[in-house]
Amino acid sequence: MKSSFRAGPCPALLTDLYELTMAQAYWREGKQGNAVFSLACRSLPECRNYIVACGLDDVLDYLEHFAFSSAARAYLRSLRLFSEDFLDWLKTVRFTGSVRAVPEGTPLFGGEPILEIEGPLAVVQLAETAVLNIVHAQTLAASKASRIASAAREKHVADFGLRRMHGGERATTRVARACHIAGIASTSNVRAGAEFHLPVTGTMAHSYVQSHATELEAFRTFASMYPETTLLVDTYDTLTGVDNVIRLAEELGEAFRVKAIRLDSGDLAELSKAARAKLDQAGLSHVSIFASGNLDEYRIRELLEQGAAIDGFGVGTLMGVSADAPSLDMTYKLTSLDGQDCIKLSTNKISLPGPKQIFRVMEHGHAVRDVIAGKEESLPGIPLLHTVMKNGERIAPAPTIAESRETAHAELRTLPEEIRELAPAAYPVEISAGLLDRLEAFRKKDEK
Repeated sequence: MKSSFRAGPCPALLTDLYELTMAQAYWREGKQGNAVFSLACRSLPECRNYIVACGLDDVLDYLEHFAFSSAARAYLRSLRLFSEDFLDWLKTVRFTGSVRAVPEGTPLFGGEPILEIEGPLAVVQLAETAVLNIVHAQTLAASKASRIASAAREKHVADFGLRRMHGGERATTRVARACHIAGIASTSNVRAGAEFHLPVTGTMAHSYVQSHATELEAFRTFASMYPETTLLVDTYDTLTGVDNVIRLAEELGEAFRVKAIRLDSGDLAELSKAARAKLDQAGLSHVSIFASGNLDEYRIRELLEQGAAIDGFGVGTLMGVSADAPSLDMTYKLTSLDGQDCIKLSTNKISLPGPKQIFRVMEHGHAVRDVIAGKEESLPGIPLLHTVMKNGERIAPAPTIAESRETAHAELRTLPEEIRELAPAAYPVEISAGLLDRLEAFRKKDEK
């Protein structure tokens, strides 16, 4: 039946229908035992050596406010799939469980849990879709952004991706946040800047130059309003645009305070070298060169290898939509119910049993391998999963974005150099003997 009922905003309705029908079935069967679900990337895309975990703060916020409003329950009633007693139960549902997770900014690998959620089966099941959506989108963005920041070799990278990112206001601000945590220095997204206190940046568009009689007039007018601006020089001819910046400097003398020029098309390596030579010859060595235009980590690396005289990059669509890997094989699997191991044995989709821990083994300050183990195991290495929520409430204030950014920066520096490079490389991830024994025991039990 198609319903015309319009429910008001309700985070709990951000779910797939089958989560609700399963929840009603669990509730009807009396299956309200304690469940553990584990969220991980089953495997990584070939063009990713690692991912950067992101989205935990939004997950905890979602769980803290998890509830079905009266409007949401009225909408579900209109579907004629749910009984009144189940809808009455939904009225009382809140998340009262716990969450263990790696800190935002932590680099991870295939099969490693990003977070594990524990609580009543039906409630933790209902959280699946939203939690996957939150973590997938932000981890996807952070993972791409980390590669771009690394390829830029400490040069300033600005996020210019807002206009072509997938999703609306909330999604795009979260992507900007994730990119900043992963190493991107600033964003053009004003809403993200306001909400998360991110550094915002911007230059000018070709339309502004086109709206004036001459390019020089456009530069003159804009610089009079924004003296320390960046001027876009490729609307007509790039090197002529640079000449016009030099003419403006001659006009203004000591009042000239333009900070940079932006190249947005053409052979960026050669144009940047020519522009740098012109600016230096004119005594404008302090004017930086900023480049944009279909950039990603591969193009940035190529430009720097060509000796491009570029001081910073604006990266838009290819980062904003993670063009070379637009999705991750992220899963949310039941691994324990009432203290008993639960395992999926489907071909190429095997899940590991029970609550887990990741141990990162370090040698001389560098990560050499990870071991996925049972939560109860104590093995050499640094445990990565930490309890961040109990009884439905955070146990500590969320780290600041600056702190998560520092986590990402510090943790990535511990990884082997070949893992941080763009060429495909594999980092060793092992499964503990104890966890393998439990998996084998479950297999034998299943065969009987």
